[in-house]
Amino acid sequence: MIRIYRYGQVDSGAIFARAGASVNVEDVVAEIIAQVRGGGDRALLELEERFDRVRLASLAVTKEELEAAKNAVEPDFLRVLERAAANIREFHRSQIRSGYIITRENGVVLGQRVIPVDRAGLYVPGGTAAYPSTVLMDAIPAKLAGCREVVMVTPPLPDGTVNPAILAAASVAGVDRIFKLGGAQAIAALAYGTESVPRVDKIVGPGNAFVAEAKKQVFGQVSIDMIAGPSEILIVADQTADARHLAADLLSQAEHDRMASAVLVTDSPALAEAVQAEIEEQLPQLLRAEIARDSIENNGKIIVADDLRQVIEIANEIAPEHLELAVERPFDWLDSVRHAGSVFLGHSCPEALGDYLAGPNHTLPTGGTARFSSPLSVDDFVKKSQFIYYTADALADVAQDVASFAEKEGLTAHARSARIRSEGAK
Repeated sequence: MIRIYRYGQVDSGAIFARAGASVNVEDVVAEIIAQVRGGGDRALLELEERFDRVRLASLAVTKEELEAAKNAVEPDFLRVLERAAANIREFHRSQIRSGYIITRENGVVLGQRVIPVDRAGLYVPGGTAAYPSTVLMDAIPAKLAGCREVVMVTPPLPDGTVNPAILAAASVAGVDRIFKLGGAQAIAALAYGTESVPRVDKIVGPGNAFVAEAKKQVFGQVSIDMIAGPSEILIVADQTADARHLAADLLSQAEHDRMASAVLVTDSPALAEAVQAEIEEQLPQLLRAEIARDSIENNGKIIVADDLRQVIEIANEIAPEHLELAVERPFDWLDSVRHAGSVFLGHSCPEALGDYLAGPNHTLPTGGTARFSSPLSVDDFVKKSQFIYYTADALADVAQDVASFAEKEGLTAHARSARIRSEGAK
């Protein structure tokens, strides 16, 4: 049963604390990366047989496989994919930015260019749960950014195929190439390239501890979106909230995996008790009830605070991945929220809406990193470059200032490179 605490009984830093020690995967991942770098496709095939227990003839998903998967998916689900994709495109299209140019009367031209990365790599989980929604959320911003190629990796099923829903989503999102790869070996392949898998410039997407560690180890060779931790939700609720709805929303995160955290903070003791009872009522009805039970009992919490202002302070202290404001007047409190990955406003906005259909991205900062990082966006797939142009006369006007600055730092060659153009070579 989920436990109820009074504010102060649990330190804010421990609200999303998870039970159990994490497995040390650093050495295992380092070995896998070394195998892929040294062995290429051969190593990938061996690692897939070892970890995903599948013997593959080739790594690439063919056009025929992609078409067959799309035909195998129910038409109603294809319609849902198209609707979700349209909403995601609409939201992310507003994030597209262009550069700028500054011109001065003396002929100086300064500017910044916004340039997409050439090739983006998407990791899409396919373990205890497969996520076609992740395909849409990761691929669509990359395509809108203008990446020349979007490459996806996802673990194969035991028969060597890929989950049809994932392939259908890839088709809808416009993914260019797909490979049957999972785990740390997939990240290594994207980072360094093999005979079949092209090297990418940016890797995005969630995964297990091995995937997260692999992303950490290849960072610098490529860019990554974030080191994602287990999923988490914090619900802020007042007495106007429905206990059934809150229980369902908490369980929607708990069913992700045993390490997920679901927390409710409220100023209503009566609501806290009602939600506690509702969780026990709803939990046995879930397909993933065993996973949700472990998550709720080990990591779940209900905290009763004095008032809503105190509740919002708690939310800002822990910077949750998902924050629901299940209160009577949610917009009155929105500006007070400073640290959250995604905010869900009101009583008719379950977190699941953001996972699948609304349009904002569901790849979000976890583990308190919303204090300084952002949801996945078009910005993740672009880089900026700047340029400078000076005329000879414009340089002559500032050459002495440049030289003075350089000499103050002890860099006489820097100083000479500015003076030599205005004074002539000596």
